[in-house]
Amino acid sequence: MSIENSVCPICGSISFSLFLKSRDYFLTGEEFVINQCGKCSLLITSPAPSPELIGKYYQSREYISHDATQVNLVSSLYKAARFFTLRGKFRIVERNSVGQKLLDIGCGTGEFLNYCRYKGYDCQGVEPNPGAREFASKTYSLPVKERFEFGEDEKPEFDCVTLWHVLEHMHDPAETMSRLRSVVKPGGTLVVALPNPGSWDARLYKEFWAAYDLPRHLFHFRPENFIMLAKKYHFKLIRIVPQKLDSFYVSLLSEKYRSKNLKLFRAFFNGFYSNLKASKPSFGHSSLVYILSNKNL
Repeated sequence: MSIENSVCPICGSISFSLFLKSRDYFLTGEEFVINQCGKCSLLITSPAPSPELIGKYYQSREYISHDATQVNLVSSLYKAARFFTLRGKFRIVERNSVGQKLLDIGCGTGEFLNYCRYKGYDCQGVEPNPGAREFASKTYSLPVKERFEFGEDEKPEFDCVTLWHVLEHMHDPAETMSRLRSVVKPGGTLVVALPNPGSWDARLYKEFWAAYDLPRHLFHFRPENFIMLAKKYHFKLIRIVPQKLDSFYVSLLSEKYRSKNLKLFRAFFNGFYSNLKASKPSFGHSSLVYILSNKNL
């Protein structure tokens, strides 16, 4: 039923220690732990549900990263933030892409791809959630595949591939990075957004930190972890860009998990303070966007 933390996908270590005990505060209430690699310090959820069983942890209309129809305070705030971040995401792509052929993996209901297509990009998406995939196809007429797979007769080369908070959901991040290497054209751009468990808000909320999102998030990458993984597959780090709005949304959910109700002022203050503390080298922002180049070898 689970994937054991037997080998670290980044450094190959087989030594792990307990980092944190927590639970699925969003849906099931089940208990999980986060183990830490003894060599590179990568954080890994355990027990990790298998690919065949992970789907049940997404079966909720309130899983708002894949639901464009839910109406409540948290989802409304999320959608408002998403509206403001669409432009920011597009600017990252526009400023760093070598061309306009774009693949968004984990495209959800397709708002980002639709925005990019409006700006003239040739867009494709990948989304395993059937409801979100259907919404993106019917509402925006977007070409969206169910899986990150291409046939032998297909040789896709994208100018830019984006994963907005997707890699942490992947059962095998090393395999994913290897496959990304084959679809990002030489000199092309890879954009990966990830939560940062080294942020001030993560340290504040500890087991209640919403961006752990157990067990849907299988891996939890500190900046040094992801950079090591990217270099392993010959991606060159260009820059890291913070997603400052994420700290407010994550703090809002974390307050809900910790206090059983929404404490808007406290959540806003903690989100603001986390961004303020991010200037210190030992912390960093709650959410980071890694911009990488597929180096020519």
